[in-house]
Amino acid sequence: MADVAARMRELSDLLTRYNREYYEADAPSVTDSEYDRLLRELQQLEQQHPALADAASPTQKVGSRPLSAFQTVSHEVAMLSLDNAFDDDEFADFTRRVQERLDTNQQVAYCCEPKLDGAAVSLLYEDGVLVRAATRGDGSRGEDVTSNVKTIRNVPLRLQGDNIPQRLEVRGEVFMPINAFQEYNEQALSRAEKPFANPRNAAAGSLRQLDSTITKQRPLHFYAYSLGLVSDEAQLADSHYQRLQQLKQWGLPVSDKVERVDNAEACQHYYQQILAQRAELAYEIDGVVIKVDRIAYQDDLGFVSRAPRWAIARKFPAQEELTQLLGVDFQVGRTGAVTPVARLQPVTVAGVTVSNATLHNADEIARLDARIGDTVIVRRAGDVSVTLNLTVSNRAQSDFQMAA
Repeated sequence: MADVAARMRELSDLLTRYNREYYEADAPSVTDSEYDRLLRELQQLEQQHPALADAASPTQKVGSRPLSAFQTVSHEVAMLSLDNAFDDDEFADFTRRVQERLDTNQQVAYCCEPKLDGAAVSLLYEDGVLVRAATRGDGSRGEDVTSNVKTIRNVPLRLQGDNIPQRLEVRGEVFMPINAFQEYNEQALSRAEKPFANPRNAAAGSLRQLDSTITKQRPLHFYAYSLGLVSDEAQLADSHYQRLQQLKQWGLPVSDKVERVDNAEACQHYYQQILAQRAELAYEIDGVVIKVDRIAYQDDLGFVSRAPRWAIARKFPAQEELTQLLGVDFQVGRTGAVTPVARLQPVTVAGVTVSNATLHNADEIARLDARIGDTVIVRRAGDVSVTLNLTVSNRAQSDFQMAA
């Protein structure tokens, strides 16, 4: 039992540190998949040993505390996180629980949408005018980022149309499209500035600038995906999907990949469809979000401490994994060109086992002082492109490209 308690404390400390890096510093040191693995291990240990569970465990937290540099906003309706399903069985468990809690044998309709990898925000409109924007923060309190959000071009400052509730809180994701992210990093490198690690950190870091003129220069976008506080819900449809369509009519941007489906089987089809399109999308996603469509059902299902019972994130296979650099070989091509090849501890990334990779920029590898035995992040995008990132603490961190 002492070993279990020690492991739970170790996991809690690690996850707390990774949360600070991810949410507060916008500089994660581990992959999302590694974080998810550690979080699930802690969740399982807490379920097996409830007497050892800590009320302040990272499993009970949503996001992180707001930064003191910003004014604090109290969310009148909590901004919660989502539970995850990593395989078909876990998703089937979710839909079974929905049916059982609703006590119905009828098929339940769902609203499905891509799970954007950005920063969650809340937009409060009063009499159709944007009066406040806030980050999710710890779910109860967030940072006031109104001046920064107002610089995002596709966020309407005034809604258009009829039957707009007097107070309407719109929730959604701020993100940086992939092409814009790549272009921004190229420009940053040309200015000898530090590039962003990924589009998610680019969006979060841009959103939390103290100077809104800096945010204005960043190519940010916004998609709405739900509602929080509404002064008169009678003016809204009893369908999550239809509510999103109402937001579109009022001028708010909504992903064109949102679909309403009739049952759980159709959710699986939607998942496979979006997974096949993933590499072609203009923005980063790490899964799809599936929500019970009928609002009355959502109300009946309610919430647990950190997540709604009526929604789940159906995650895609990880595109990033940790592995070890075992060695570097040198191959001589027909033209006499020498190409270094990294030999890796085999690791499965996005459904493909990667065990070696051609290194195209040896100068960068030398600058990093990459050594045998280093822990690296292998990231796969598309069919062949792989990125390796040195992750050993107290060593420089920088990406260099390879071809699998």
